[in-house]
Amino acid sequence: MRDIVEFLAQKEIICRRFEAVDVKTLESRKRLEIYRGVDIKGYYCMIIVLRKKSRILIKEAKELEELHYRLEQKMQVKIKRIYLLYKAPLCSKALSWLKERTWRIFELES
Repeated sequence: MRDIVEFLAQKEIICRRFEAVDVKTLESRKRLEIYRGVDIKGYYCMIIVLRKKSRILIKEAKELEELHYRLEQKMQVKIKRIYLLYKAPLCSKALSWLKERTWRIFELES
């Protein structure tokens, strides 16, 4: 978690409260990490960290969007800032689809 906080700080994204979310509570079997927090301006944010070898396709992007809605329902708040940190090949259609929905996307170096 510390490396994620440091990476976000490099991108000038700072959260006051930052905690991990158990993926199983969102009824997902995906192998990813989800964090939630509140940024400096008071907006709720969600950070998804995805590390895999295969390509991230639009189907998986839609599943990530579904996880976003589930977390909103669980927390009963509106999540304004959504970040995807990935280390995998990303399909250009999935990238444009996520950006249309105001996701901020960053590629992890390591």
